[in-house]
Amino acid sequence: MSFKEDNLIQKKTFDFALKIIQFYSDCKSQNEFILPKQILRCGTSIGANVEEAIAAQSKKDFISKLSIANKEARETKYWLKLYQSSNLVQVDVELYLKEIESIINILTKIIKTSSENL
Repeated sequence: MSFKEDNLIQKKTFDFALKIIQFYSDCKSQNEFILPKQILRCGTSIGANVEEAIAAQSKKDFISKLSIANKEARETKYWLKLYQSSNLVQVDVELYLKEIESIINILTKIIKTSSENL
């Protein structure tokens, strides 16, 4: 998939979704399905909502779509922390938590800046 060179959040959320798919696959191979499936759902929807924001019909629509992406990112963070605390399988969650925190920070900044410029 190609991205505009300057669209960091589009690239980061796509790459994160790929990592989450791998995370799910790693958990599945250890016979753990319930929490990883929830992480798969919300972790891959972040980028989908960013894509919708890029095609927004107005600035308000753009902010709304990015706000949904931000909510999905925060939900992903919650499930990752819960998963990490559960010690169900041997998957290192720390890298995913660092990446999702970076995505949340970027999304929050874009939303704030866009809202100020309405």
